[in-house]
Amino acid sequence: MFGGGHAHLSLTNPDDLLATGIEISAQPPGKKLTRLSLLSGGERALTAIVLLFAILKVRPVPFSILDEVEASLDDVNVNRFGEFLRHYASATQFIVITHRHGTMVAANVLYGVTMQESGVSRIMAVSLDQSQKEAIN
Repeated sequence: MFGGGHAHLSLTNPDDLLATGIEISAQPPGKKLTRLSLLSGGERALTAIVLLFAILKVRPVPFSILDEVEASLDDVNVNRFGEFLRHYASATQFIVITHRHGTMVAANVLYGVTMQESGVSRIMAVSLDQSQKEAIN
């Protein structure tokens, strides 16, 4: 998803597997290998998203709920995220909460919640076919 780079996972306490944590290090293209906590917000988000997709590749789940995981990404990476969603959608159904255009375009169905009067929410659904997705772009 980065267009290069690599990452490394290590156990924080390999002698106690029941209580150990996982240390994540990543090396985005053109940068040195560093701990997740030292990356920028967008790089951390990309690393976490890539880890999720790597897990789904090895062990798919029926559905996954993602809440604005791509909020800190730039538009190019939001579009890459949308491509990954489409690719993995054959094995996993994604429910994604988002405000990002690139993610919405990747969806098959959009659900919106509106509040026309105070305290009363209304849900609307829109199914997107390929021609509608192309028109949105």
